[in-house]
Amino acid sequence: MNHFTAYTPRPLEIIDSTLREGQQTSLLHDHQRYFFSREDKEEILRALILYGVKFVELFSPAVSARERADWAALRAVRDALITQKGYTFLLAHVRCHPHDVAAAIAAGADGLNVYIGTSAESRTFNHGHDLAGIVLRARALLEDVRRSHPQLVLRFSGEDAFRTSPADLFRVYDEIAPLVHRLGLPDTVGVATPASVAARVTALRTRYPVLELEGHFHNDRGLALVNALEAVKNGVRFCNTTVCGVGERSGITSLTSLLFNLHADRDYDRLEGYQLRGSYPINVLVADKLRMLVPSTEPVSLTNRTHTAGVHQSAVLRGAASYEAHPLDNFGVSESGILLGPLSGWNIIHYFLKEIRYFQLDEDTARQIARVFKERVYGIQPDESPEELLTAIAEREFGLVHAQLPLAASPIVQRLDSPLPGQVRRIATAKPPAERANVAAALQAFESQSNG
Repeated sequence: MNHFTAYTPRPLEIIDSTLREGQQTSLLHDHQRYFFSREDKEEILRALILYGVKFVELFSPAVSARERADWAALRAVRDALITQKGYTFLLAHVRCHPHDVAAAIAAGADGLNVYIGTSAESRTFNHGHDLAGIVLRARALLEDVRRSHPQLVLRFSGEDAFRTSPADLFRVYDEIAPLVHRLGLPDTVGVATPASVAARVTALRTRYPVLELEGHFHNDRGLALVNALEAVKNGVRFCNTTVCGVGERSGITSLTSLLFNLHADRDYDRLEGYQLRGSYPINVLVADKLRMLVPSTEPVSLTNRTHTAGVHQSAVLRGAASYEAHPLDNFGVSESGILLGPLSGWNIIHYFLKEIRYFQLDEDTARQIARVFKERVYGIQPDESPEELLTAIAEREFGLVHAQLPLAASPIVQRLDSPLPGQVRRIATAKPPAERANVAAALQAFESQSNG
């Protein structure tokens, strides 16, 4: 069965490359891991499929014996979810070389993401072919694939497309366009701007009106997300992402950041089929594999609902909308963090001691305690926490005693990793929240929602 001809593409199709581009992140090397284990890959692929991703890019099986062996395991994960989530296409990222193509076909790839550098830099320092040589090589390869394996989904990209002049790119793409389903537009070294993306997409759509375009944007200038949004706005249906935006050098467009921003822009049609409440759990899953917290620059993060300054804290206690403008609950971030520290005001001191620690105190006492705490906290030792210091001041210097609570009182969760049952809106914590501790529970809840 040709699954691709039976599939109707959605307004936005993510081609997630966490298991290809994501493995090129130097963050793995920071912990002497160097690669995702097979178990890592299986978990990530399962999470991507449950999230609603229909196209997943993997390394060419020609990269190594390990990558070749992992293809079978990943196909098994995909196949086990077909009844529940429909078919997911596993695409091989391959050089424009018969060996790579043969290895991908043997591994059971649903499609080939073929690439070869078209910029002057790539032609000079990478493969050494001129434009005529690129065309000759690519046409022969793709014609053979089309003839022998007509069921394969084919994409061709001129690598480093934004340092390739339009004339040079058209010279190659004019010859390749009749042979493929999509033409790629990769900003391989992160030089593109929103204006250049809009211009290049418009030019390609005008010249190749019946072909889909695929965008791939690197973050070297910090513009990967905005460039992807501009590409989508101008008619690019297929967009490459990774979870948390990890990848070569500064990475590429973040999967959840892209969907979050489309939601913020009310572009709801392009969110069709994506389980947005799984956004934070999938970010935590991949961050945990990289032994880090979800990046502070990632919109779908607990950091984006964590407050440190006293003015912010006191306002958020009265109404979260004061400093939380976006519906992150829709993306799986169901809690907020309020961090005790030298910037905390008396309001949060009062709240913490009364509502979290159950001390009996009035507002005037809270103000006095806050003055002492703000003086002492600057001298805190690495093995202490602001929470411990504040509690010690309240008990030892102000003689506060605990309120006698009725047995029916609901417990208040203080940390994401608290063993106390129940879910609450607010948390108060002395240290940055331990996101990893909630991975298993979050993913279990996400899977339950997907099954439902």
